Amino acid sequence: MKLKLNKKVPNFKLPSTSGEVLEVSKVKKNIILYIYPKDDTPGCTLESKDFSKLNNLFKKRKTVVLGISRDSINNHLKFKKKYKLKFDLLSDKELVVIKKYGAWGKKKFLGKSYMGIIRSTFLISSKGKLLKFWSNVRVKDHAKEVLTELKKIA
Repeated sequence: MKLKLNKKVPNFKLPSTSGEVLEVSKVKKNIILYIYPKDDTPGCTLESKDFSKLNNLFKKRKTVVLGISRDSINNHLKFKKKYKLKFDLLSDKELVVIKKYGAWGKKKFLGKSYMGIIRSTFLISSKGKLLKFWSNVRVKDHAKEVLTELKKIA
């Protein structure tokens, strides 16, 4: 499925590190939804820490940060605690949301092709519309880039 700019994003419900099931359409704030391959790996840790560092600036713009991977809630809780992440992580073990949002596809590593999670970020308005998305994200300075985009709209 290809998401379209300025169109509503697909609704979903996923278990969250808050202990509740989060339903995206019920979040009445802007959302930065970042989909990443795996908890506690170098790139994912750096990306998560960067979003966490800027979390207060996102909050000032009525924006909530949410991370999604296929890791379990238990893994997410350990990851969140270890790096003192200031936002919730969602578990998509069945890859339902990850696929719906186009973040599952062919990847290459050391000359081998395989299916995996494509690091992606989605900026969603408080009305549930996709404002901007990034695919095949380069981690360095990505959170700052998202904040810059957010400043243009909020």
